[in-house]
Amino acid sequence: MNLEDRLRRWDGKSADDIEAIYQSERANNNFSREIIRLAALDATQKGATWLLKHYLEHAGQIEADGITEIYRLCPLLTHWQSKLHLLQCMAYLPIPPTEKATVEKFVRDSLTHEVKFVRAWSYSGFYELARRFPEYQDEARAFFRMGLRDEPASVRARIRKVIQAGF
Repeated sequence: MNLEDRLRRWDGKSADDIEAIYQSERANNNFSREIIRLAALDATQKGATWLLKHYLEHAGQIEADGITEIYRLCPLLTHWQSKLHLLQCMAYLPIPPTEKATVEKFVRDSLTHEVKFVRAWSYSGFYELARRFPEYQDEARAFFRMGLRDEPASVRARIRKVIQAGF
C-alpha cells in the first residue's frame, strides 16, 4: 500500500499508527516531496502535515523549492491540526521573501483561530516572521503583550517560551 492510501486509511487519531507510517516511509528518497504533495489534499493533509512536522523535528531537510511549496499550502489547509502542524514547522523552515505575504496572512489569521493550540503556535509563527523580516518586530512585541494580557494560560505559556527564546 502506498503512502497516500495509508494516510487515507489512518483514523486521524492514533499516534502509534502515524508513527508506524513515518518509520516505514521515511527512508523513501521521495518522502519529503510526497508528504508535501499529500498535504495539499484534504483527505490526507492532517497525516501529511504531521509527518512533515515529525520529519523536520528529526533533522529532515527540505530543499528551497519544497519550502516554497510548503508555505504555499497555507491557504489550502482546512483542518485545524494541519494549521497547527505547519505553524510548528516554521521553526525549522526559513521563510522565503517570495512567501512573506502568504505567511503573514496565515499567522495573522491564526492569531484569532478558535482553537487555542493554533492560537498559541501562531505567536511562534509571528515570532519566526519577525525574526526573518525585522519590520514585523514591533508588531510582534505588541501582539505578545496583548496575548499575555488576554489569552488563556496555555496560550500565555507558549508566548512566554517565545519571549524566552530571545525576542
